[in-house]
Amino acid sequence: MNKNRHIIGELQEFFANNDSSKAINSISTIMNSIRIQSKVIGSVKNPNCKFTCLQVLQLLVLFPFFSIKNAANYSSSALGKIFVCHKDMFYRFMNDGNINWRRIIYSVFRQLYSRVKRRTTLKSDIRCVIIDDTDLPKTGFKTEKIGKVFSHTQMKPILGFKAMFLCFTDGVSQFLLDFSLHGEEGKRSDKPQGLFKKQTEARYCKEHSGDERIARRSAEYFASKIETAISMLKRSIIEGVRFDYLLVDSWFTCSELLKFVVSRHFGCHLIGMIKMGKTKYETDLGNKTAPELIKALQKSKNVKYSRSIGYYTATVSAKISSIKVCLFFYRRGKNGNWNALLTSDLKLDAKEAFRLYSRRWVIEVAHKEMKQNLKLGKNQCRDFAGQIAGISLCVLQYNILSYVKRYESYETIGGLFAEISKNSVELSVAEKIWLLIVEVINVIAEVLNCDAMVLTEQVISNDKQIKAVKQAFDRLTPAA
Repeated sequence: MNKNRHIIGELQEFFANNDSSKAINSISTIMNSIRIQSKVIGSVKNPNCKFTCLQVLQLLVLFPFFSIKNAANYSSSALGKIFVCHKDMFYRFMNDGNINWRRIIYSVFRQLYSRVKRRTTLKSDIRCVIIDDTDLPKTGFKTEKIGKVFSHTQMKPILGFKAMFLCFTDGVSQFLLDFSLHGEEGKRSDKPQGLFKKQTEARYCKEHSGDERIARRSAEYFASKIETAISMLKRSIIEGVRFDYLLVDSWFTCSELLKFVVSRHFGCHLIGMIKMGKTKYETDLGNKTAPELIKALQKSKNVKYSRSIGYYTATVSAKISSIKVCLFFYRRGKNGNWNALLTSDLKLDAKEAFRLYSRRWVIEVAHKEMKQNLKLGKNQCRDFAGQIAGISLCVLQYNILSYVKRYESYETIGGLFAEISKNSVELSVAEKIWLLIVEVINVIAEVLNCDAMVLTEQVISNDKQIKAVKQAFDRLTPAA
């Protein structure tokens, strides 16, 4: 293969001038405009490989758009007929512990968001980042570092990983900036990570050099999620990301994260849900827990009904670790349970804090869409580096879809993904139809005792539909 060959450019040629292929044209156009330098990728090209590292990365990003489940299915796919290669090339790339996936993700995000800023017409541009984790269940014990983690959705230990994501949203679109993969050591020393000895021994094991980037990812595996979240935020700031609010649920709302956010020089704030538990807050009403505070506010008749959000609300100023904060309490209906938000922005009222915090839901939607459409967590690589690569590819695919959705008026990313998949089927359908036609003509030629090639040319010249299929197939054949 020519090293200067443009993979995305050739796909654009195939789908050119086809109005029904608008979705995949949009994807290919934006991918063709993204520039990633080889030093950003961090991997060294294998001398025996006819593809560059960037070309391998582009093909991997295209997998779900062409219904390719994994590298093993590539050769039998329509994409595999255009760009011929073996599955080992993809597995070798994904299991490379030196690939700088974080730099790749940030590089793509900066290019996409710079286009968003140039094209946006929004008057209000409040930027928020969100931190949240999600379960990535697994079914086998052979993956490196696999273990049991407690699922807060199923309320029981499950086999798999926890993935923590950092998401950016401007109120219209959301982009994923970073992630970390976590496990839990478990409470029993005789069952590390909740596994029996036989299950632990069945896991794939690979030694990583301390110089490899995957070694740093491995160090995060049992690290505190709060510490890792702060590291993610630091990295995002170094990469040039600026935000007005950090949104977190009650699990991540803590004094360490609050101190970090309020100490940033560009004036950002934390909005987080708090547990109605035993944590005490310094207030004018005394040092009280959240349940005690809301009882005191109810007695003093400081509870109001907000018609615009449909909740009863109450507000109190407080201090936590000597930092001034506002606590907002919310209850749906007269008999509902009270929930509370904490914010370091003393200028917010209960209504605006509620409206901003509701943006946190976008990361839950992102998790769901990546799992349903991009097979997040379904990667079957045994190597831990392969697991990191699989999630990184999902992030890249999601960010590209999110950008296209914003400017192509698709209601959901799921709808956009379905349209792309439908368009890409043209490749495989054209090939199958043409091979079937060739097979039928060969049988007829044998019966009539004539030349199959001559008969094929006669059929094509006298039939516009078959000629169209032949032209579509011709676009596949030379590329292969």
